[in-house]
Amino acid sequence: MTIVNRLSVAQENLEQTGYLDLAIDPTVDLFDAISRLKKEKNAVILAHYYQDADIQDIADYIGDSLGLSQQAASTSADIILFAGVHFMAETAKILSPQKKVLLPDLKAGCSLADSCPPTEFAAFVAQHPGHKVISYINCTAEIKALSDIICTSSNAVAIVESLPADQPIIFAPDRNLGRYVAQQTGRELVLWNGTCMVHEIFSEERIVRLLHRHPEAELIAHPECEPAVLKHAHFVGSTTALLKYSARSNCQSFIVATETGILHQMQKVSPGKTFIPAPPNNTCACNDCPHMKRNTLEKIYLALEYELPELVMDETLRLKARKGIDRMLDISAALGL
Repeated sequence: MTIVNRLSVAQENLEQTGYLDLAIDPTVDLFDAISRLKKEKNAVILAHYYQDADIQDIADYIGDSLGLSQQAASTSADIILFAGVHFMAETAKILSPQKKVLLPDLKAGCSLADSCPPTEFAAFVAQHPGHKVISYINCTAEIKALSDIICTSSNAVAIVESLPADQPIIFAPDRNLGRYVAQQTGRELVLWNGTCMVHEIFSEERIVRLLHRHPEAELIAHPECEPAVLKHAHFVGSTTALLKYSARSNCQSFIVATETGILHQMQKVSPGKTFIPAPPNNTCACNDCPHMKRNTLEKIYLALEYELPELVMDETLRLKARKGIDRMLDISAALGL
């Protein structure tokens, strides 16, 4: 099973015709057309916080990957269109096997998920017998199937602490989140050496200079960032946690060390506050995920029109991948998270 799940023959043929490159009548109002198609096809659009502002604004639900998939599973929609990346659409399919799951661009991958090939990870796990495998939800279905428990960036600390202190743990695939969890829990974790391309390139030096220029600002950072960045942060948390913190904080200015798409929601929730994207260690002024940004309004329109590309998952893989998610949800419920 490949990381991006197999396409049907019909879908492969349609892709070969270049339907994603079809010219769309420039007079078409994409917002109205997408709204019409959603009603006609009983579809729901999920958008991750890292999508462009227009996509967030046409979405039925906006949030982090697991929360979005749970939201979609609770709806009566027949079609889930996930404006995100492939592992997010996989998670939606794992939780909603009876629904058709569309991903506007199947090439919307994830550097973190791709940094953990299933065959290599299986060999890594075999080298550490007796270890429980906790995997961050930002991984492929194949990695989920090899894991005992799945976690999110918001509950990773609690999930690790729920296991006995003498239980050896493998944490995958993000080494930076793993380091942060190890620091917060005092546990020794065996880490897979994976990273997110967006969060690993923030420049500590440029952030420090920015903090000096804006002494009134707080640095808020995602735990996927490198430790050198996290040590300067006033608050560390998941994307949703960063949004909530910025809304409730008395601070009026924030330097935000995560993908810039979240700034749209931060500005909508707190229009009077200032949000500055943390600078990376390259010449760009911001940090955008090129995979997330593969999704466009045009591709969303075409995906709903043709009901393609559809993510199709082997049922055996789906059931194996679901076990770790269910285990996480059980632990979270028991802990009142």
